[in-house]
Amino acid sequence: MKLFECYTSGRMTLRDLAKKAREAGFNYCKSGKPIPTSTIHKILRNRLYMGEFDWNGLSYQGSHPPLVSRDMWGRVQNMMDGRNASKHRRVKHNFAFSGLIACGHCGCSMVGEIKKQGYIYYHCTGYKGKCDEPYVREEVLEEKFSALLGRLTFDNEILDWVRDALHDSHADERREHEAAIKRLRSEYDRHQNRIHAAYVDKLDGTIDVAFFEKRSEEWRAEQGRCLRDIERHQGADQSYLEDGVRLIELAQNAYRLCEKQDSREKRRLLNFLVSNSSWRDGELTVQLRQPFDLIAEAMAIEAKRKVAGDASNDLSVIWLPFVDTYRTMCIEPSAESRRILEDIREMRFAA
Repeated sequence: MKLFECYTSGRMTLRDLAKKAREAGFNYCKSGKPIPTSTIHKILRNRLYMGEFDWNGLSYQGSHPPLVSRDMWGRVQNMMDGRNASKHRRVKHNFAFSGLIACGHCGCSMVGEIKKQGYIYYHCTGYKGKCDEPYVREEVLEEKFSALLGRLTFDNEILDWVRDALHDSHADERREHEAAIKRLRSEYDRHQNRIHAAYVDKLDGTIDVAFFEKRSEEWRAEQGRCLRDIERHQGADQSYLEDGVRLIELAQNAYRLCEKQDSREKRRLLNFLVSNSSWRDGELTVQLRQPFDLIAEAMAIEAKRKVAGDASNDLSVIWLPFVDTYRTMCIEPSAESRRILEDIREMRFAA
């Protein structure tokens, strides 16, 4: 997963990733030799990592859990397509929207290019063939993204209400974590009892050694999963309030932060907030990541309420969906939710 994340940052080539993997001791299992750049390329192109596999020219959904989201896998493919079209040249400039936008006509990546007089234009790579999407100035894209982030901005009254709601929901969240931990400990003990019973059967000759070793290995693996999940629930309980406040404050300040950041930091912020974005015929279509999409929806409802002259101050109807979704993200996180919660703890931007 780290390979995919590093590549989508736009700062590392395949050769850089291969070097980083070798430095981390990422070698072939059998030979022990360090992996070459070609293997990194195969990994990033392999659909298995997003939960699918190819067979006889067709793609199928696998039963294994994906290591990366479909969105991240798709962004990597678009970026690789763009770099392939440029003969793998190292990126010389840090364009703000590199790897963020797909062409709405053909799905290829939109890439930046410095034209005459120093202006930056973005265009489709045309990797799939000639594309009719015209060039667009970076300032136009920046204006569109700024308008998007402006939809997340809210006043301190709402911020205080959400903070209080998160605090109130913490008791419910803690109870759910405690219940989950209790279930996991019971499951751990059940596997331990199975291992003990199988060991007695092995001593009595009821089962052979190979069968005992196979099953006990499976049960110990399940015990390991239980322990990891217990640790995750304990950690999530401790960071629930802190992470929630960070999320809501980042959303509140996203517009101001994006205005002040350099190109690299601006791209990092948008990568965190935005899931999919495409450009077609002068329009930017963007999908926000959860739970930022719910914040945008809440602000849209708030705006409609003010236009309609609704002076009521009941914020619970509008903002409880965000609090409930955040609690679900913490208690039973998907792979995407887990990544967001991990990233928010490391996310730091200059004011």
